[in-house]
Amino acid sequence: GLALSDRVIRVESNGNTIVFELNDSQAARELYEQLPLSIEVEDYSTNEKIFYPPEKLDTSDSPLAKAGAGTLAYYAPWGDVVMFYGDYNENPSLYELGQIVSGAELVSGMSGTISITVTD
Repeated sequence: GLALSDRVIRVESNGNTIVFELNDSQAARELYEQLPLSIEVEDYSTNEKIFYPPEKLDTSDSPLAKAGAGTLAYYAPWGDVVMFYGDYNENPSLYELGQIVSGAELVSGMSGTISITVTD
């Protein structure tokens, strides 16, 4: 399949672009295959923005999320993708999908409908 560095996604919100590099898990591949998406982003707690992809992701081989702010994660019980802009507590149902490459300072300001696309 694709190498890690080949699976890069762009999240656009309010004219800003945030770039994430996905890991090589099945869940990350399944998210990638659902793109492009135009989708509502929601605030959750004080450290994350979340959205609900149309299809649930298979987390069978996904690493647990442990990397702190800048992590792109998936919370399996709710089926939501989480963009962390602050530290978080580890959770056995929270899986890492990737890491932020650029635009980390923009995540906390995301609102409304975001556009998620594949980079060439």
